[in-house]
Amino acid sequence: MSTTEDRPPGDPAPELLEGRLWIDGCFDFFHHGHAGAVVQARQLGDELYAGVHSDEAILENKGPTVMTLRERLLATDACRWVTKTIPHAPYVTQLDWISHFGCKYVVHGDDITSDSSGEDCYRFVKAADRFKVVKRTPSISTTDLVGRMLLCTRDHFIKSLEKRLAGEEGPGTEAECKATGEAMLDRIKLYATDETAKNPGAEVWCWSAHVQNTPEDTGSFRQLLDGKRPKLGQRVVYVDGGFDLFSSGHIEFLRMVTQAEEELARQEGWYSQQAIDERKGKGEDYGPVFVVAGVHDDHVINREKGVNYPIMNIFERGLCVLQCKYINAVVFGAPFTPTKAYLTSFPWGTPDAVYHGPTAFMPLTDEVYNAPKEMGIYREIGPHEFEDVNAGTIVDRIMKNRALYEARQKAKGMKADVEAAHKHREMLEEQQRKKEEALR
Repeated sequence: MSTTEDRPPGDPAPELLEGRLWIDGCFDFFHHGHAGAVVQARQLGDELYAGVHSDEAILENKGPTVMTLRERLLATDACRWVTKTIPHAPYVTQLDWISHFGCKYVVHGDDITSDSSGEDCYRFVKAADRFKVVKRTPSISTTDLVGRMLLCTRDHFIKSLEKRLAGEEGPGTEAECKATGEAMLDRIKLYATDETAKNPGAEVWCWSAHVQNTPEDTGSFRQLLDGKRPKLGQRVVYVDGGFDLFSSGHIEFLRMVTQAEEELARQEGWYSQQAIDERKGKGEDYGPVFVVAGVHDDHVINREKGVNYPIMNIFERGLCVLQCKYINAVVFGAPFTPTKAYLTSFPWGTPDAVYHGPTAFMPLTDEVYNAPKEMGIYREIGPHEFEDVNAGTIVDRIMKNRALYEARQKAKGMKADVEAAHKHREMLEEQQRKKEEALR
């Protein structure tokens, strides 16, 4: 990770740079709301430093974190628009701290953040006129997601993302549905930008299957957004999943996919000085891999995992994947089983490799990756530090400490009977376990 000093600044402050901005926060199970603030902040300057509060500081001022500091650092460091990640940032933003890193301005959403005393966490930078405001991402927060877990709701599911974007589905009047769809598409465009947050970056496609998950599977790709295509010599690799509550387990897997491809490229001379000079001579140097991520529909995940999974709908999960710097393209509605017909109809040509990781959140049968295995392009990423961190793990953490999170939810004005909701979730989880055992 590109973390740096984890101690309070003490050295003389460097020159304050107009284009170097600071953003800080808890960034607990880093979701698209966090990414929304980050991308808007990045648009205001040339560099963005992300300060991440410690577990202890958050507990004292807000309540318990779901993810550890190390897991939260991994998430912010993987964000496409973050230049550098700074651990142990003070909960109340200090002028000498941000000045130490050469950041002239602090950026935050238009919501109010208070410390344990009820005072504004940004009072010092505001008083110094070194504060910039961006719009808060609507309809998402860590508290909202915790509420979905505790209350076991499903009303966040999206039946068809393409129809929702076209304004043909969703709550409200026809005009309201159309406006919602346009706003969602605008947000996808924003999250698909490159590392500057100002130019097109990731490509976005949708897959519509005619006959799903069969050897004769046929369907079609439709481009939602144009972006940067694979460059000369790059290998196109494919990964797929639910990517629910996009967390350290997913991020580390994607990082290791990139690392595996870089090692392969190194063995083949990609990083030789001659090869580097040739690429630079044609315009720019670039990495050896183009990673395409397939994101499953809500009903596909719910069919496999039950209860009220996914906790995030396909739109939210897609945004989380798009903001990750290890991804070059996203396919919404990717099939649970990547068949030969699906893989050979790729807009980028048949992938050079299909990677799968060690996660066991959604149990797989041997047949799921039969096609890439038969095609000789299947690759596996071995065990890693965060392999057990997934949506189920995060829900378990919250349920084990539910009294603390229930208090947090009540403090936010939640009216529901959270204890009854907890018992309901336990019942559904047990039903799902029995279902999975019966299928083994």
